[in-house]
Amino acid sequence: MKAAPEVQLRLLDLQAVDTAMAQRVHRRRTLPELAVIADTSQRLATLSGDTVRAQTEISDLDREQRRLEMDVDQVRSRSERDEQRLVSGAVGSPKELERLQHEVQSLARRQGDLEDQVLELMERRETAAAALAEVTRSVQRGTAERDEATGRRDAAFADIDAELRDREVERDRLTATLPADLLALYERLRSSSGGTGAAALRQRRCEGCRMELANTDVNRFRNAPPDEVLRCEECGRILVRTPESGL
Repeated sequence: MKAAPEVQLRLLDLQAVDTAMAQRVHRRRTLPELAVIADTSQRLATLSGDTVRAQTEISDLDREQRRLEMDVDQVRSRSERDEQRLVSGAVGSPKELERLQHEVQSLARRQGDLEDQVLELMERRETAAAALAEVTRSVQRGTAERDEATGRRDAAFADIDAELRDREVERDRLTATLPADLLALYERLRSSSGGTGAAALRQRRCEGCRMELANTDVNRFRNAPPDEVLRCEECGRILVRTPESGL
């Protein structure tokens, strides 16, 4: 393949643009903020489950407390009715009197047991409410952290995308000046060689694979016409001769 020396040199300019674009694409994919967003999103998902569980526990405790308090009210009302009957003197039968006294005592014990259960539930609810408050604070901290990271990510994306657009314009300008066959070879090699399709020959070394040329290749390249497109024998990339090639 033939191409004027100045045209071959433009391949190095194109390669520099492509390398810069690849670096920015890599940076876009590996921004530290992306890891922060992923980590905080995972933590917030876990905290969301914790929140639901804590709220459900509080709701269950409130419902149980209301039930117990209704039971306490019922026991208290019944005990008060029995007390009123006892003090009213309306009970004439000794057996009925004894039964009422026994029932009042039983109701008092029952009321005490129920009130103890209510107090225990209130303590459990206080603990559950404290746990929910802590989870809520963690959610707020995680949300703020994620929002801040998202803002930084979006700003970085905007900068990188602007740079990529500028590089794309520069790339279009360069590719328009290259012969179709040379550009096609470059693109094919760039695709198959880790993003580098052309490299400078500097001090008898390929800047693409960093391998030094064998003496036979040095002699062959030295005698090659200036417009001949050279290829590295080691990596296959296009080798572009420069004043520093050492030939």
